[in-house]
Amino acid sequence: MRGWLAVKQSGLAFEEATVPLFDEDWNRRREGDEFAPSQGKVPILWEGDVVVWDSLAIIDWLADKVGRDIFWPKDEGARAMARSMAAEMHSSYPNLRRDLPMNVRRQFPPGRLSPEVVQEIGRILGLWAQARARYGGTGKFLFGDYSAADIMFAPVATRFVTYSVPLPGFAATYVEALFTHPHIRQWIEDAQDEAWTIEKYEQPVA
Repeated sequence: MRGWLAVKQSGLAFEEATVPLFDEDWNRRREGDEFAPSQGKVPILWEGDVVVWDSLAIIDWLADKVGRDIFWPKDEGARAMARSMAAEMHSSYPNLRRDLPMNVRRQFPPGRLSPEVVQEIGRILGLWAQARARYGGTGKFLFGDYSAADIMFAPVATRFVTYSVPLPGFAATYVEALFTHPHIRQWIEDAQDEAWTIEKYEQPVA
């Protein structure tokens, strides 16, 4: 999702190739040329002989091509915080990722969350609150205008909806803003038409 949103935000024309994960051909497919040199990691961006993998790297590469103001806040302090939050999202929250896998085609009733997941959700909500309070202004997003920070947190927002995670008012309003952004709305709508599923992600929180 992040890689697609990043290219969409860049305004550059692109072709999308959807790769089913974890099916019976997955191990063979991940060793093929289409995944070199990422060794099965997605998303991957190709431009001619250039290969860029990893969501944050794709954002950075695109920002070099089309201008950093398209992806990051103009204010120096806001930009520093946005980059820090994006990097933390990129490298952190392993319990949330494991226990609440992403599935935008399902919505489960609230389940019991582990203390570790509750702690990570609290950290995310705290960061959202700080960004909104310090730099949100009159805009709908973390730093007012839609930015790379919103791209990085969009998959987490979908998890909050999928697993009916209770949110304070400001966070629920932000998630609603994400879901009404045209790029995110298009990605979620297109996902409904995919014919394949990942069975282990079709279950509610235990």
